[in-house]
Amino acid sequence: MHPDAVLPPLPQPRPVLGYAVHPVDLEGARTWALAAAAPGAPARMIVTLNPEIVVQAAGDPALATALAHADLTVADGVGVAWAARRAGVALPGRVPGVDLAFAVLAAGGPDLPVFFLGGRPGVAEAAAAAAIERWGTVVVGHRHGYFDRAREGAAVAAEVRSSGAGLLLAGLGEGQERFLDQHRDAFGAGCLIGVGGTLDVLAGVARRTPAWTHRWGVEWAWRVGLDPKRWRRAPRLARFAWMVLRARG
Repeated sequence: MHPDAVLPPLPQPRPVLGYAVHPVDLEGARTWALAAAAPGAPARMIVTLNPEIVVQAAGDPALATALAHADLTVADGVGVAWAARRAGVALPGRVPGVDLAFAVLAAGGPDLPVFFLGGRPGVAEAAAAAAIERWGTVVVGHRHGYFDRAREGAAVAAEVRSSGAGLLLAGLGEGQERFLDQHRDAFGAGCLIGVGGTLDVLAGVARRTPAWTHRWGVEWAWRVGLDPKRWRRAPRLARFAWMVLRARG
């Protein structure tokens, strides 16, 4: 896409827990992201909103501001879809971050230059290799996420810019959207997506939850219940539920 091309129109966003969520499905989000992903185009950021991000932002004003700056916000988790229903907002469906990333990579194929950023050392490299094998992705760079964002953030952004990436997939964990927003104009990529653990899944170091958990909307329970490392997230889910119930009143 030429940097000056017009993006597909998005439906009017609807308020969900203080954030403007766009009522788009996976296909609509993929089409928009692919159109935005061009080297040198004005940077657009996609946020895949989930309960954890909402709770984190409640105690992190800079993160909340970054989320508000998103050009496209989709409902990643079943919790956000639940909050939307309680707020009287009709969404066409969830758009999980991993599904969106895979869909954009598949559609872009050998025409989409991508930079993979995040994960432990070796993860981004393995994810990039997997993308090449599965979709013929043009990998213009990869880097692990173990760097000091305050001291090295500008240098990492410059590395992405020099690569000529059209799409930046950033799996940087907590605060990744804050980092993307802070450096959005320095990356030189048209589309920025914070993808959490997606790089781990693509690299094969983490497994996706079973298909039946997606159909029933309980993949969060599967992750928390079977992975001790995720047990610390349970209080956040409880706080999110409290936020949703309080917002109803």
